[in-house]
Amino acid sequence: MSMIGFPLLLIPLAICNIILFLMPGVSFVTPLVTLALMSGVAWPVTLSDVLIALGILLLLFEVIKGARPGSKYFMDHLLSLVVFAGAAAEFVMLPQFGTSTYFLLTMLALVDFLSGIALRTRRNARLAAVDAPVSRSGQQRDIEAPQPRFDPDPAPQVPPTTVAEAVLPDRSEPATPHPVDIVRTSSDTRSPGLQPNDGAHPASDAPLR
Repeated sequence: MSMIGFPLLLIPLAICNIILFLMPGVSFVTPLVTLALMSGVAWPVTLSDVLIALGILLLLFEVIKGARPGSKYFMDHLLSLVVFAGAAAEFVMLPQFGTSTYFLLTMLALVDFLSGIALRTRRNARLAAVDAPVSRSGQQRDIEAPQPRFDPDPAPQVPPTTVAEAVLPDRSEPATPHPVDIVRTSSDTRSPGLQPNDGAHPASDAPLR
């Protein structure tokens, strides 16, 4: 189960409330430790600096948690709004909370709420852009339903032709000779040995005995 309903920025705000209500003598500007930087400057770290740095780090984790898919539900946004509204009310109405430290923590709570809303809106827009082509294609499939098809009349069958017939030119068949021409041709033909004076050896002029 994910961390639903626990705004992390409630931690520095709760620390401020504990210090202001239970330890009124503690000052936020009193240096807790002094750090020597490489430049040679001594940097006094106060309680205010620690709380603001803690709030910034927790805001980073809140943004990362809100960027994950499936996170930042309605209850998360509602609790973030409640935390911001409570911090703003304390800053405006209670005199001990009127400090720059508490104001910056209140602004961090506001950024947490607005970033969660922005991330959720962007995620919904992205999902809508992804689902739009899918739904559109589904509607087109419904509209373009297959209509009943009527088969046309079968085309007349053409006898298949071979490659040779398609390539070679058409050759006309030889004409059949007429019977009269056959007779004339045969009458004009001479048979050897039957006609007079037609042969290899001429007829002898010698008288018959």
